[in-house]
Amino acid sequence: MKYITNGDNGENLLVLAHGAGAPMDSAFMDTIAEGLAAQGIKVIRFEFPYMQQRRLTEKKRPPDRQPILLDCWQQVIDELGGAENLIIGGKSMGGRMASLVAAQQAVRGLVCLGYPFHPAGKPERLRTEHLPQISSPTLIVQGERDALGNREEVAHYDLPQDCRVSWLPDGDHDFKPRVKSGYSHQHNLECAIKSITEFVQSC
Repeated sequence: MKYITNGDNGENLLVLAHGAGAPMDSAFMDTIAEGLAAQGIKVIRFEFPYMQQRRLTEKKRPPDRQPILLDCWQQVIDELGGAENLIIGGKSMGGRMASLVAAQQAVRGLVCLGYPFHPAGKPERLRTEHLPQISSPTLIVQGERDALGNREEVAHYDLPQDCRVSWLPDGDHDFKPRVKSGYSHQHNLECAIKSITEFVQSC
């Protein structure tokens, strides 16, 4: 497994997986990882098999099936010393897969960046059934107008008991606000980094 590592503080370690359409070194992932490393948090990133193949062939591939994604997460956890020592998470699909892992075994903490509560345009197809089974401390960082779960929708969902949602003003699925909101993408990314830092330190 190939990793990208930012920071060198082993006491606060966060393992992040990428979303469905962008690799582990996307601009979003770079900004979050580098921002957290500057706050003394060691961040390790990895890629699922389909994204590794895309990097080799330079051809877009759909995400692997869920069992393969979960097996990949388990391999990463095993290589890095076990779930109880790790805070795991990721962007969108990567965070969702991490939440499925956390529903099956105790982890030190869970961080979801833009959780895909439902597919775009299909709010009736919820991806929340497993969430109440998560016993580990959980942070969900979500844009207020995320098309995969906005603030109004999420207020009605059954979330983990020890779960905090950090809302980013007017943010979309990538935390970008509209110009007319008066907020900037950089502002929301900095707010996300601050929320994650505080959460990791509390774990």
